Amino acid sequence: MSGVLYVVATPIGNLEDITLRALRILKEVDVIACEDTRRTKILLDRYQISKPLVSYHRHSGLPKIDQLLSELASGKSIALVTDAGTPGISDPGGLLVKKAVEQNISVVPVPGVSALLAVASVAGIAMDKFRFVGFLPHKKGREKIIKSISESDTPVIFYESSHRILKTLLAFSGSGGYLVVGRELTKKFEEIVRGPAQEVFKHFQNQKILGEFVIIFSPHNR
Repeated sequence: MSGVLYVVATPIGNLEDITLRALRILKEVDVIACEDTRRTKILLDRYQISKPLVSYHRHSGLPKIDQLLSELASGKSIALVTDAGTPGISDPGGLLVKKAVEQNISVVPVPGVSALLAVASVAGIAMDKFRFVGFLPHKKGREKIIKSISESDTPVIFYESSHRILKTLLAFSGSGGYLVVGRELTKKFEEIVRGPAQEVFKHFQNQKILGEFVIIFSPHNR
């Protein structure tokens, strides 16, 4: 009988945001598959959890996936975690889940923190409908998707790095839209900025840009 692949959400910053169920699962599984073993060990040490860790990240090839699937097929249970947030949402965990489903291996979600839902919950605008597009492309297709977002009639959520945030905000500054920008969510220097796109760009223009960003573009502020 095959084991179970648990897709476990972990904190995006504040380690207190882990759920009681997630802690129990992490203690019970045979193996924890994670993007960065060093990052995951910080969380495990905080809660005195000692389990074998296996590195699984965007550069892991099919042999690593096959190895994890083989362990699952042998009856072992595996917890899949990402560096921060919910696995499978804009990270490589989705491919392992896909392969496990194809092999009829039980995949169980252990929900918790999600950066996109965190910022949506405090946006201050109607979020009953929205579109999520993950990280914007670095080059190919970037202008096309920015144009698509700017013309959207519903809010669009996406992620951006500190290296490209100013360039991205500048691209939206002439759109006439409304932005909600979450930076370093749940961390010590958490910041949430809301306003017309041009004003939000000006807010960050003369700052030292650090951290990770979640952005909501909306055609209006209601």
